[in-house]
Amino acid sequence: MRSQQLLAFLAVAKTRHFTHAAEELGVTQPSLSKQIRTLETELGAPLLTRSRGRIELTDAGQTLLPHARRITAAHAAARADIDDVLAVRAGHLRLGATPSLCSWLIAPLLTRYLEVHPGVTVTLTEDGSGPLTERLTAGDLDLAFTIGDKADATGLTVRPLLSEALVVASAAHLPPLTRQAYIGLAQLREQAFVLPAHGYDLRDLTITTCEAAGFTPRTGVDGGATDAVASLVEAGLGIALLPAMIAAGHPGLRATPLAPPGASRTIALASRRESPLTKAAGSFAAALEAHLTDLHAWGRLPEGMRSV
Repeated sequence: MRSQQLLAFLAVAKTRHFTHAAEELGVTQPSLSKQIRTLETELGAPLLTRSRGRIELTDAGQTLLPHARRITAAHAAARADIDDVLAVRAGHLRLGATPSLCSWLIAPLLTRYLEVHPGVTVTLTEDGSGPLTERLTAGDLDLAFTIGDKADATGLTVRPLLSEALVVASAAHLPPLTRQAYIGLAQLREQAFVLPAHGYDLRDLTITTCEAAGFTPRTGVDGGATDAVASLVEAGLGIALLPAMIAAGHPGLRATPLAPPGASRTIALASRRESPLTKAAGSFAAALEAHLTDLHAWGRLPEGMRSV
């Protein structure tokens, strides 16, 4: 049973007249009659009969009538839902982001996006770049904000968005690490570091940055999310390399810039290379681009952040 056949049957059942039904559907009467005959042949039973010049439903027609209504209603609902998705009036966006991005970038961005697309539901997953890229590759996420701008063997497209400067964070109540405006990495050789937990991008970046300067960071406290690291440094339990924006958000920290060339991390947007974006994900990527353009134009990028 095709939807056109059921619509033809319902029109005749409603009007009890072939000509009026054809006019209602905007088709010719022969075309309408052919649809009915084909449906009757497929079902193996007559659906309509003429009685005293009026179209009546047979027992088979009466039996089909409620089913035809339900089927055509379901088809119409499916078409409407698909149209909503195509127009981004509906849909589901599965988004991943590292924790440090959720407050300053993700929250206002989603607010802006959902004001335009209120019918889209969003599932947000917070994690480190490694687990996020694994979930993205597995198809569990549509887009993920990651740290690092290199596409790897996982089949992802990684688009760099922002570069974020790292600073040396130390407790504000303790003597400063240097009297100079900047501090060299080599001067941190004897310092105890508070390192983020395994799996956090900032942990790997801290270690590789220090190793590039010729030493392995000495661990004072090992483990914790970025905000926990900042709190432990505030308490005087060690120093840490932190994004300038995070350090600025903790009044108990002293942020000392690194001597040139300094160090930074890249914030990027990752997607699966071989899979087209859903309509919801595509419209979100466009909203992100507009949001970052506005932040740059208005001079509202956080401290230590620049577009790339």
